[in-house]
Amino acid sequence: MTTEVNRREFLAVLAAAPLAAKTAEAAPIPIIDAHVHLFDRRRPQGVPWPPQNDPIPGISALPPRYRKLVEPHGVVGAIVEEASPWLEDNQWVLDQIESEPIFVGTVGFLDPGTPDFGRNLDRFRQNRLYLGIRYRNTEGRNIAEGIKNPEFISDLKLLADAGLSFDLTAAPDVMLRVADQVPSLRLIIPHLPGQLPQEAAAHDVYVAGVRELGERPQVYMKLSDVITRMNGQVVTDLAVYRPWLDQLWDTFGENRVIFGSDWPNSEHTGPFSDVMTVAQAYVTSKGPAAAEKVLWRNSAAAYRWIRRDPSQPQA
Repeated sequence: MTTEVNRREFLAVLAAAPLAAKTAEAAPIPIIDAHVHLFDRRRPQGVPWPPQNDPIPGISALPPRYRKLVEPHGVVGAIVEEASPWLEDNQWVLDQIESEPIFVGTVGFLDPGTPDFGRNLDRFRQNRLYLGIRYRNTEGRNIAEGIKNPEFISDLKLLADAGLSFDLTAAPDVMLRVADQVPSLRLIIPHLPGQLPQEAAAHDVYVAGVRELGERPQVYMKLSDVITRMNGQVVTDLAVYRPWLDQLWDTFGENRVIFGSDWPNSEHTGPFSDVMTVAQAYVTSKGPAAAEKVLWRNSAAAYRWIRRDPSQPQA
């Protein structure tokens, strides 16, 4: 009797194995979109972005609109990237996402090198959804000048000590100086796929700088700003993008590339579906393990976001 039972169990396992393998193979990879923006032009104080004369992103970009848009594409979580240098807009975003579990965190905007940086950092980092800050050359700010200020660098060290990240778009030599002066800081570079200069001399300098950035293990890049238009049409042919994307992939490796859609700013170029078509085609061509890293695991390592919904993967 024992032999027969074991035999039956063994045959059942054999019969189930192909089905299990097929199911596992077909299971979609959950996606964390690590670069989206929220705004509402209807606020009494208005918004610093988008400009009033720019209708494309819409009157507002708020959680219900985003959730409805991305659900068909397998996006289960998102990180809000700042779209405003106004201090209280850090809190405005936190308020928008507090009851919206599709958002796993936000990257805000604070001013390193200013007297109130430490106090403001302490204030916002008390919220578990505050993952880091972004710095841009906006409203008179200049990162190349800022990093010459010892207080600026000291504040970035405070950010690193708090376990938060730093998003920065600047010339490669400037980003290198940040990475080398604060090697404990996780530095994340948005939009590199769309930043390649076309003029030959500038192109070579830029590529060399990006390659050097890739040698710093604490530096990540975002697979954002990935689509472009030619002759008035969005290009979805992966062959057009592959040469530069392959250079970036070879530079940063599969462990330091993070997917981000840049919605709704991306709608200046094309619809969300086209962003997903190109990005997913590229990362899935690297194999399922690498695709899983780009689509969610790497963002967990870079941002240390928190899981807020059962549909979201566990880091």
